[in-house]
Amino acid sequence: MTPLLNEAPECINQPGTWCYQVFQITHNEWLAASANWLIAKPLRIVLILLVAFVIRFLLHKLIDRVTTMPAGNGGKKLPAILRPLRERAPDILGPVVAERRRQRAKTIGSVLKSLTSFVVLGLASIYILGELGINLGPLLASAGVVGIALAFGAQNLVKDFLSGMFMMLEDQYGVGDVVDIGPATGTVESVGLRITTIRDVKGTVWYVRNGEVTRVGNSSQGYAIALVDVPLSYNADVERATTVLTEAARSAASTEPLSVDLLEEPEVLGVEKVTPESIELRLTVKVRPGRQWAVQRQLRAACLTALEESGFLSAATTAQ
Repeated sequence: MTPLLNEAPECINQPGTWCYQVFQITHNEWLAASANWLIAKPLRIVLILLVAFVIRFLLHKLIDRVTTMPAGNGGKKLPAILRPLRERAPDILGPVVAERRRQRAKTIGSVLKSLTSFVVLGLASIYILGELGINLGPLLASAGVVGIALAFGAQNLVKDFLSGMFMMLEDQYGVGDVVDIGPATGTVESVGLRITTIRDVKGTVWYVRNGEVTRVGNSSQGYAIALVDVPLSYNADVERATTVLTEAARSAASTEPLSVDLLEEPEVLGVEKVTPESIELRLTVKVRPGRQWAVQRQLRAACLTALEESGFLSAATTAQ
């Protein structure tokens, strides 16, 4: 038998329920029957949101704590999140290293914050939809189809993002490094999850997508080699010229500012190349990363001056 429309709900006689409490206060059967929707569900939704935002806040505070550069030591102390990861930046780069570490930790922290927000708020949304009585099966299936479509449409963006993440974690290059990444060569000014900004020697700024970087040549890790090729005429005494070059290079290397950049003594390797105009002697020395070009210019000037004073004349130009 179908119950009458004005039949009182049974819950008004069940102490401890919201229906009973509302009926005791309002003596309204409709409000009592709707108490679950008007009071219980909104309170549960508010509680879910409150818990979600508290968890999100605590996780973000934890991420800030492990990604913040510790005070003191001029930026030499690593943020907690970077300590288990490989560190390739040499300390001799000075203030650039601190900026590189700060930016690396900040970028990783930004990714972790976005990930935790997505997970926490996503779970909260699912719980709220469940409270509203919405069937999540078809919704999740539709979301999966839409996600696949978006993944195909944004695959370049995903590729850039993943490449940037691995580049950050592996510390392939950072702010202040001199790199050759194919599309551009120069000094890295900023590193992001999607774009790397590089300024070349002419001052041009290049924006390179991380997903397009297939190989990286980094001139600022560990050490570098300064290489100087000195031209001589065919009738020059190579053995004597080698002695002159060795003495000139070692003399220049023992004085500042050149001595600060050198890690080993210069070495003359001998004849490197024979051209129709001249023969070339090669001089090499191990130097601090990123200082090879300045050292090459100073050594070249010292070597050419010594050769000229010793009477060696070259038919080749000295601007090499």
